[in-house]
Amino acid sequence: MPDDELAFASIAYQSQLLRRGDLSPVELTQLYLDRIDAYDEHLNAYLTLTAERAIASARAAEAAIQGGDWRGPLHGIPIALKDLFDVVGLPTTAGSIILREQIASRDATAARRLFEAGAVLLGKTQMVEFAFGGAGINHHYGTPWNPWDLQEHRLPGGSSSGSGVAVSSGLTSAALGTDTGGSVRIPASFDGLVGLKPTFGRVSNAGVVPLDSTLDCVGPMTRSVGDAALLYDVIRGPDGEDAATLDQPIEGSSDDLNLDLTGVRLCVPREYFWEDVDTETEAAVRATAQVFAELGANVDEISVEPLDRLIEMRQRSAAAGLTFGTLSSVETCMHFGAELDARYEDFDPIIAPRMIDGRNLSAVDYLTLQRAWEHLRGEALAALEDVDALLTPTTPFPAPTVAETDDDSGPYWTVNGMCLRNTSAVSMLGLCAISLPCGFTRGDLPIGLQLIAKPWEEARLLRLAQAYESATQWHHRFPDLSSLG
Repeated sequence: MPDDELAFASIAYQSQLLRRGDLSPVELTQLYLDRIDAYDEHLNAYLTLTAERAIASARAAEAAIQGGDWRGPLHGIPIALKDLFDVVGLPTTAGSIILREQIASRDATAARRLFEAGAVLLGKTQMVEFAFGGAGINHHYGTPWNPWDLQEHRLPGGSSSGSGVAVSSGLTSAALGTDTGGSVRIPASFDGLVGLKPTFGRVSNAGVVPLDSTLDCVGPMTRSVGDAALLYDVIRGPDGEDAATLDQPIEGSSDDLNLDLTGVRLCVPREYFWEDVDTETEAAVRATAQVFAELGANVDEISVEPLDRLIEMRQRSAAAGLTFGTLSSVETCMHFGAELDARYEDFDPIIAPRMIDGRNLSAVDYLTLQRAWEHLRGEALAALEDVDALLTPTTPFPAPTVAETDDDSGPYWTVNGMCLRNTSAVSMLGLCAISLPCGFTRGDLPIGLQLIAKPWEEARLLRLAQAYESATQWHHRFPDLSSLG
């Protein structure tokens, strides 16, 4: 198999080669390190490269596999981690210069579970400072380059920007990101990937730098639904270091992604998600309904009354000078307020003002907002009781250019808010969601479909996504990096 094809091959296929001995973990790891060396100077996906560690881990995996100690489908598979995850002996910058000397003394639980499954760490990836933004811009370390347009610098999506670019460019087999209001799904949409946001509490946040400890979710970013399921099955589950994971319902394995769609009800909501949606995006996402219908699902349009109130809440909040991120502003200000006071000038200029917003909210207003969201979540669950999933655009448009966005006099805030609109609503309503490619624009930019399900229904989401992916070819398209080599 040519190197380019192998770099973009599924984890399942790579794993078969490794287990049969047709491919060495060292060879696969070196392939990705060579591609990083060739392409990442331009793409800027990685912040910290762990080449020596990766080769050592790959050699250990090779010896174990040859000795009959097979740990499973991730054994010997190279992965990357958003630089929000602690890894012993490595800095965890969270995309900031303030934390760049902070060396981790333990592995984050999700990272440890991947390592125990035999995954090989290639490095830590770029991100929006403190994960607080959907566009993907970072003024300290540079904004990663969306690989689907090598002529114009387009947004990679955030905040898991480097993870998205690394996976999309074939600079790793897969990566982990985090999603508070869309930070896995937005880069998945912009970069043509699969990105899963589990229900809050399904995956441990222990050892992950927090943004909003009431919403943060760890999720896989991959080139196929099957690969997302492989990572998800390893990282999910209760963890004594994260109390939010201890009361989750038990879920079976996602190994079998086959799903008979007969009788499955999928709905396209009339409200909220279609505001200011680009025409090509709308056409591509609406076309997915026909694909699901041909697979046997019942697909219809519905009005979800709580979404009307979601629009009203947005309007009232905007009139009061608040945003959807206000509650998260309070949370992140709580975590990093001392640093904000002492080193304000060292914060990214598009992040510090959002943090400071958290100080302008009174305790009464904070609790009022929390109660309003709790009430809306209950209403949303009731409205979706007989719905298996909603079909919506992940983002209202394909990736804009950095030049038209990176202006904090106004354009940045508009684009960032619109990037987050469809994804953050899902997070605030306590639902789970997956983004996967459903088409490309005339300019060959990816378009993302968002499937939304009730809490704890990740397995159903993965099976629905697999059914769509199997019926289409979008996941077989990869960016051409030959002009960089």
